[in-house]
Amino acid sequence: MRSAGALGLLAMSATACSGSRLGMPEPISIQGERMLQLWQGSWIAAFAVGGLVWGLIIWAVLFHRKRSDDLPPQVRYNLPIEILYTAVPFVIIAVLFYFTARDQNFVESTSENPDVVVDVIAYQWSWQFDYKEKDASGKEQTVASVTGVPVAPNGPAPGKPVMTIPSGETVRVRLHSNDVIHSFWVPALIYKKDVMPGFVNEFEFTATKNGTYEGRCAELCGVDHSRMLFQLKVVSPEQYDKFIADSKAAQAAGGAQ
Repeated sequence: MRSAGALGLLAMSATACSGSRLGMPEPISIQGERMLQLWQGSWIAAFAVGGLVWGLIIWAVLFHRKRSDDLPPQVRYNLPIEILYTAVPFVIIAVLFYFTARDQNFVESTSENPDVVVDVIAYQWSWQFDYKEKDASGKEQTVASVTGVPVAPNGPAPGKPVMTIPSGETVRVRLHSNDVIHSFWVPALIYKKDVMPGFVNEFEFTATKNGTYEGRCAELCGVDHSRMLFQLKVVSPEQYDKFIADSKAAQAAGGAQ
């Protein structure tokens, strides 16, 4: 009993810092905010249903205890009550389905012309980030590229590859795999998506908070899966423009040589 109580206190203390987020990390995107609201709403619904059920149980225990051997009034074949028993669960499921479908459509929606397009290439055991732009003819080209190497298991070097994106702008992430199934996951986005060979998965998000956030592969992809780490760096639009301009200048200098 003591160990069970200690585990309960540990669980409560581990989630207390997240406050009303109920264990979720603080979201850094518009889409993450929507998913957090869905999570909170689901908990509110669960508490409401649980409170109602517990209230009915306590009411039955207090006011319908056995007082004699007489058979209490029965509710079998009571058509209104049986309809209620059937309808209420359907209503609960329908409400949860509606909000889930609504928010899923919002999170999975893509725009015609995103502000930033990044091709993310996953491979055993790291990541490559290719930044795409269209030239005057409308042909897409890579204007910046970051190629990572597997993170050292017992040391700080080599560092994690960094995916840099601007805040307040629509970013489209296109996911490619060169070998096996991986999964692109940044916990602060409250979102992850599979990276599958032979198929391009994509999603969009709009970051709202600058900072550097940890990312990793969330699919067991092989013996060095744990080394597939990266960082998502959210900067101001001006800093992002400078990052792209510096990359273009470096490419031009390399081509001139």
